[in-house]
Amino acid sequence: MSSPETPGAFTPFRHRAFALLWTATLISNIGTWMHDVGAGWLMTTLNSSPSVVTLVQAATTLPVFLFALFAGTLADRLDKRRMLILINVAMTVVISLLTLLVWQEAMTPLLLILFTLAIGTGAAFMAPAWQAVVPQLVPRDTLKPAIALNSMGINISRAIGPALAGVLIAAIGLAAPFALNALSHLVIILALILWRPEAPTPRRTGGSIPAEMATGLRHVRHNPAMLATLIRALAFFLFASAYWSLLPLIARQAEGGGSALYGSLMALIGAGAVTGALVLPRLQGRFTSDRTVMGGTIGTALALLTLAAATTPEALMLAAFLGGLSWIAVLTSFNVSAQMALPDWVRARGLAVFLMAFFGAMALGSVLWGQVASLTSVPVALGIAALGLILGLLVTRRFEVGQGEALDLSAAALWPEAPALADPEARDRPALVTVEYRIAEQDRDAFTAAIRAFSKERYRDGATRWHLHQSVEEPGLWIESFHLPSWAEHLAQHERVTQTDADLQARVTRFDQREGGPVVRHFVA
Repeated sequence: MSSPETPGAFTPFRHRAFALLWTATLISNIGTWMHDVGAGWLMTTLNSSPSVVTLVQAATTLPVFLFALFAGTLADRLDKRRMLILINVAMTVVISLLTLLVWQEAMTPLLLILFTLAIGTGAAFMAPAWQAVVPQLVPRDTLKPAIALNSMGINISRAIGPALAGVLIAAIGLAAPFALNALSHLVIILALILWRPEAPTPRRTGGSIPAEMATGLRHVRHNPAMLATLIRALAFFLFASAYWSLLPLIARQAEGGGSALYGSLMALIGAGAVTGALVLPRLQGRFTSDRTVMGGTIGTALALLTLAAATTPEALMLAAFLGGLSWIAVLTSFNVSAQMALPDWVRARGLAVFLMAFFGAMALGSVLWGQVASLTSVPVALGIAALGLILGLLVTRRFEVGQGEALDLSAAALWPEAPALADPEARDRPALVTVEYRIAEQDRDAFTAAIRAFSKERYRDGATRWHLHQSVEEPGLWIESFHLPSWAEHLAQHERVTQTDADLQARVTRFDQREGGPVVRHFVA
């Protein structure tokens, strides 16, 4: 049989919903980059102290650490489209008020930081929901080029937004970038209103928001494909953040360097990323996600070494292009790997954990490489970061990226309906489920190995504790037990079982010698 044709770089644009939201997001991202440049420049006019100016960037990223998981939990519980519309309406109001204060010259450093925190909070709440809707816009086999196109759009906006902001500030005034950013959010709202997704299947919630946040974290902890993606991502972003944080100093210290060279380097990073987004779909059939990450990591290390050794603008520009090309290859592969590893019911929470790891590693790396450069020099810091990338790749090599691509995470509808409770109020009480197996002595080792592997499924889908016991009086009788925070969580667990989980369960139950299969019993506290 002939293999299916590999989707091209622009295949996702054939789907109207993706094309509509991608275009709106591009416009919005241009507005966001204009806003960031305007806010940074505005702060230098209000207070030029470096310790104060850097607070603008800190206020932008801090909300991701504080709210990403909470936002992902909300996105898994609520209608994502409505949630995104409400967030963008709120951000439009906040940015419009900021624009008015800047226009009236009533802005202060404290007010600017508070507004930046508010806008960053809106972005933190929007990010998990926005990433979680991507699989709703395109078929699964087109997800890789769709994610690559999203990344390409971000880098196109990075090239356009800062340059446009500079022109607007010089020609009109400091309020102009903020005003256009507010208008760009109106474009997003209109696109979301025009988008008509299929009505989501109603799902049971497993309890309170804190309980569902804990469920999301347990799922990630016991999801091997997701855990491998996070470990490799941390090992990459911690060291790759070096050239992002040190790029202004690199441009300043180069021959004939300055703000013009810095702008050119930023534009070339964006150009490299756009080029990578166009090339990646063609490489999809030749290289796995894991090999793409390896190649991108080596390319990033070479870019860091070139930036450390270069003395001419031309060499720096070549390194910047290579850095952008490698960056998009790695980032897209990690994003696809995370998307493929997560079932729909926990997708936003899982992606929120990925975002926290991404922003956390970038923020920590930025501080780290700034200190290393202060104690030594910029070239030495870049060289150490390049070495760290290669060592990190070797140390984490066994955590393969893209394991989720081989999984079938569609709902299995395997378990029978749970028994009804005599007391409806008991649904919020802790629950216990036991499963009895009859196992032949010769199958003991194979059975225990299979059920220990299957225990990860119990944790992934909501269990807080899991145990396996063998009867003393009847050695062939084994009891598996797992605890859940509530009966409601167990009801939700019934709907979370995937086809891959069903395969794992089948490997366990085939050892049972009972005619009717294992015996399941339910208990509530």
